[in-house]
Amino acid sequence: MQNYDAIVLGAGAAGLMCAAEAGKRGKRVAVLEKANAPGKKILISGGGRCNFTNIRTTAANYLSSNPHFAKSALSRYSPQDFIDLVNSYGIAWHEKALGQLFCDGSAKQIVQMLLDECAKAEDAGGKVDVLCDAHVSDVVEDDGEFAVMANGQAMRAGALVIATGGPSIPKMGATSFAYDLARQFGLKVVEPRPALVPLTLGGEELLFRELSGVAAPVKVRTGKKKAAQEFEEAALFTHRGLSGPAILQISSYWKHGEEIGITFLPEAHPDWLVELKQKNPRATLRSALREHLPARLADALAERLGIDRELGNVPDKALREASEKLADWRFCPNGTEGFAKAEVTIGGIATSELSSKTMESKNVPGLYAIGEAVDVTGWLGGYNFQWAWASGVAAGESL
Repeated sequence: MQNYDAIVLGAGAAGLMCAAEAGKRGKRVAVLEKANAPGKKILISGGGRCNFTNIRTTAANYLSSNPHFAKSALSRYSPQDFIDLVNSYGIAWHEKALGQLFCDGSAKQIVQMLLDECAKAEDAGGKVDVLCDAHVSDVVEDDGEFAVMANGQAMRAGALVIATGGPSIPKMGATSFAYDLARQFGLKVVEPRPALVPLTLGGEELLFRELSGVAAPVKVRTGKKKAAQEFEEAALFTHRGLSGPAILQISSYWKHGEEIGITFLPEAHPDWLVELKQKNPRATLRSALREHLPARLADALAERLGIDRELGNVPDKALREASEKLADWRFCPNGTEGFAKAEVTIGGIATSELSSKTMESKNVPGLYAIGEAVDVTGWLGGYNFQWAWASGVAAGESL
């Protein structure tokens, strides 16, 4: 029987951050990871360069049943705090669009940095053991401590941290383990669903499959009134439907049965076709769209709008109607590509069960949940990593 101060289940972003923070406070921590190496989801993120945070992070960039829950942890561990850590290791990085930060080199640098941070526990009289290929078969609470059985070996600790994420990307080994364990201890779970995921199209909209591989900058929106949400980034047509950053973003807000509206020319004003007709009556809708959009997309939109004459021969009313359609082209997705293609999960361990300051269960002393396992889901672009760092630090400081 091995004894620790804390056992962290999962050696991903949140789990390693939590263990490092606790270790630097002199705690003895075991991190149990069922994969053969730590940080596997970190390694594939950002095309292998790890979009490790977003400098625009606020609580408004997260979805949760309690939109205020993330505020405490995010305010106490900011993107700048993580940037300072990255800089202290001499890891070069750059900013892409919309505040997204990536390594210049490899995501491997972030994983190694986290492992090095865990190793610093020894300087503080603590210890962090990162144990891979650790298959947990049993977890019980016994006399105020948690007993964990992994690979036939037993270990005990006064604290247990659930950091095994959600079921997105099952090919990376993701499961619903975190939710099953939470329910075992009586914690409520908000029904999980795929997020940051491509949308699928059916019926007549399958005609757009011919555009597979074509991308264009768009605005996309869904929802009504206070629930309305809009993003302006690139959309990508796929053989199954729609993807790309704008679609992944809106997928987190889209609900089955709802439409999404796409603006194909975000910069165009309502009368642009009428004005073009006045300037160049011999222009066609197809040629006008090709000035702003990929040729295949321009041709498909012109064909569906049914305007194949020179603009000079088209009534202004018809041109305005075409402009309106292009500014709010309606699609009705019939689903998503599911957890297999989802980058993250919406839902998870209910925030009502946890302290927003420490991430500890309100009803089971010593039990914590962090990262994607919790019902806090960020936008695309580094926000979910920032939640992992912030929630990991919050729990690590409390252990």
